[in-house]
Amino acid sequence: MNSAYFAPRRFSRLLAAFLPFLFLMVACAPPVKRPTGAAAEYEDTKDMFKRGRFDRALEFSDDLAAATPANAYTERACVLRAVVYTGYIKAHKELVDAYDKALEKTKNPRFQAEYGRQRHDNLQFGARAALGLGEVANKLTEGSKISKELILEASYPSVEGPVEVAQLERVKAGGWIEPEDQDAAVVDAQRKGIDDALGEAVGGDRAKAREVLAAGSFKINGVGFALFLGKQLLEGASLYDKKHGRDSQKFRLLCNVATQAAQAAVAGLKETPNPDKEKQVRNLQDKIKTALKKG
Repeated sequence: MNSAYFAPRRFSRLLAAFLPFLFLMVACAPPVKRPTGAAAEYEDTKDMFKRGRFDRALEFSDDLAAATPANAYTERACVLRAVVYTGYIKAHKELVDAYDKALEKTKNPRFQAEYGRQRHDNLQFGARAALGLGEVANKLTEGSKISKELILEASYPSVEGPVEVAQLERVKAGGWIEPEDQDAAVVDAQRKGIDDALGEAVGGDRAKAREVLAAGSFKINGVGFALFLGKQLLEGASLYDKKHGRDSQKFRLLCNVATQAAQAAVAGLKETPNPDKEKQVRNLQDKIKTALKKG
């Protein structure tokens, strides 16, 4: 009989004989130690960010960002939190603007009531995110200085956000979308906002962010990140302006932190001059001054 017929049986006998030794080797291998303390909190933060649980990423990084004195993970936690808060600002401002347009277009009392509530809720959420960004930015640019280089340590979210939030097109036209679609619009807007924030933080777009974060981390120029913070703080401050939250105190507070970020960029440029970034700083400072006059 052909010897090939016996090959599977011979392999099975060899495998059966070897398995006990394999199990013994695994049992005797030293266990992989899970990080503890701040290291564990940061690993959980990154895991939640990758899974798109941005709210949980903020929770896990809370103590890290507030640590006094700062520990090895404080600055990295602040950088990642800045991205999340920026994404939330972008998302909820887009939602607020969409519901503003809906309220202008629709004459249906039911639509007006529900869309008015949605506008209010999204404005509150976005405004809180703006204050969160202000707190993080204040820590990163304390004394109008920023680290020469920062690390954005995270994996690109496993579920990418849409380029456009489809549900909002109907909203902006004054049409109705069901409650489940309203909820889906929030999720899509947040994912879109985070992806766009990542792109801007690394000095490009979401495609660049996906590419550079494939390795799990990316070094960001401090001046560039200070500019990023200043621009996003100004955007966040707009949620407290006369058109939105109507809170001049918080509006000015965020503009002041944006000014501090701009000054940190100026300080960094004294060490490493860059004409293009110097122009960006002047442009940012002009926008802050204009906003303060209007606000």
